[in-house]
Formats: sequence, structure tokens, C-alpha cells
Amino acid sequence: MNTVAATKPRLTTSAMIASIAAEGQRAKAAPFGKALVEYAADRPEIVGMTADLAKYTDLHLFAQAYPERFHQMGMAEQLLLAAAGGMAKEGLVPFTTTYAVFGTRRAYDFIHQVIAEENLNVKMCFALPGLTTGYGPSHQATEDLAMMRGIPGLTIVDPCDALDIEQAVPQIAAHPGPVYMRLLRGNVPLVLDEYGYKFELGKAKLLRDGKDVLVIASGFMTMRALEVADQLRADNVDVAVLHVPTIKPLDEATILAEVKRLDRVVVVAENHSVIGGLGEATASLLLRSGAAPRFRQVALPDEFLDAGALPTLHDRYGISTGTMAQRIRSWL
Repeated sequence: MNTVAATKPRLTTSAMIASIAAEGQRAKAAPFGKALVEYAADRPEIVGMTADLAKYTDLHLFAQAYPERFHQMGMAEQLLLAAAGGMAKEGLVPFTTTYAVFGTRRAYDFIHQVIAEENLNVKMCFALPGLTTGYGPSHQATEDLAMMRGIPGLTIVDPCDALDIEQAVPQIAAHPGPVYMRLLRGNVPLVLDEYGYKFELGKAKLLRDGKDVLVIASGFMTMRALEVADQLRADNVDVAVLHVPTIKPLDEATILAEVKRLDRVVVVAENHSVIGGLGEATASLLLRSGAAPRFRQVALPDEFLDAGALPTLHDRYGISTGTMAQRIRSWL
């Protein structure tokens, strides 16, 4: 009998759409929806719009609270974003939701031409970024940052956890101009409250210091980086973690200051393709600034990923805590 198979729990199909929160981990349900409902209470200009995915982006809470300000646009992402642009021209502040693959791939031209070129006040909060679903390339938005970073004037946010999302919602609402936020939905892990963290749009934050490795991370990979730092401490490896929740505009000053402060291996960790995301943005910054650290990336490969259970895929593509820790050990 295979003892490994006997002791390891069998993953079911539901693991393809499971929360990224580990079993027993602290989490909050629907932080985006709850934060938006609270913020919009005395701000009638806030409207909610979705492309048939209110329940699966936590916008259903807004629809229940303010049905007169909620617009269900059907499975028509181009219409969703074009209409949001029109509402923004009339002084409203639309929060639009769909899955990241549908919003960025199907409606890219509308984001570029209708919203960004006009610098309209539309907030795009798109779920299932990177490898947060096991449903394969049709649902895995592994290249969304590469696409959206190329749009002039677009602010891009990649929150780590529930606290990040809760604090980001009012700030992106108050920010004039278009914003793209990668949305974690459902039961979202809660980790940053242990570090005295406060989200500031456009700012990177050092969560923990360390003399051997500097991990620059965004999204839930910041959570992974903190877990890796705990693991590697047992090997006497001291890991610093710099959280970069705003991908554009990049907090270049903070990143450069941390890279230059100590002679460390610099690792950029992101839930995105190795092409065109935070890793390449950071590498470009370092080269332009004359900094030349030992530089490595933890990111998804430049390929169409498999379908399957999320824990299996995270191991396979190197973004689980265990595989990330192994790679950093090898680089040292």
C-alpha cells in the first residue's frame, strides 16, 4: 500500500475553487463587499456594476444594501466598462467587478480607450487574479498585470489579505482617475494586522527585516513570503519582507532604499507570469538606478497552466510556501 497516498488527504474538485486561506488560518468573509457597503453609506455617487458575477465577486452585498445603485450588465464585459465610463462622465464613481480574465482580455480596448484615455473615475475590481483558480487558462489571469501596466495613467493595486482590501477600498475610491485592483474574494486570509500594517496607496511597506534575503512581494505572495521567513529562520536564514501593494505607480524610492541598504539576495515574489509583472518592473528599476544585487524571481512560468486543485498547482508552479523556501535555500 502507498503510505504517502494513504496519509495525504485526497483533493476533490472543490479544491479548484477553494479559498487561498489554509485550513485553520484566520480569515474574513467578503472584505471587499463589506468595505464598499460601509464606504458608500453616505456617498450616493458610488455605484456598483458587474457582468453577471455579483455573487462571485462579493458585490452582491452592495446590491442588497443599495439596490437602486446596483447595475447588473449581464455577460457583457465591454458593455460593463463602456457604461461605467459613461457614468463616470456624469459624476458617479462606478465600482465594476468581473473575473480578471474576462475584464482584461475581453474588454482591454474599452479600458484603454473609454476609461484610461479619458482619465475617468472608474474602479475595476476583478477577481481570480493569477493562479487563484484551478479551472485552467480560461479562468487564470496570469498576465493581467503585464496588460494593465502598459496603460498610461492607470493605478494598479495587488492586495495581500483582507486588511489590505478593507483599507484599499476607500483610498481607491477617493483617488481621482481609473484604478485596477486584483480582487481576492470569499474567505480571505488575515495576516497583516500582526505587523502594525496600514495600506497607503502608492507606498511599499517593510513588514519584517532580515540580513540575508530581501523578498519584495505583492498580493498573497506577501503572505507566502512571511511564511517562508518563519520556515527559514529554523535554518538561521534571516529574511526581510517588503510588501508592494501598489504595482503602478511603483514606490521606487522605498524599493531602492531597501535593496541598497544591505548586501542581500533580492527575490521578487508574485502571483503572476514571470513576464511583465512586479519582477520585471523591479528589475528595470534596479538596472536604471545602477543597483546590481543578486536578483531572483518567484513567479508563474511563461506558459498556459494546468487545471487542477489549487494546492497541487501552487506546488507545481513554485508559489507554495514549501517550494518557495526550497528555491531560496538553493539560491543561498
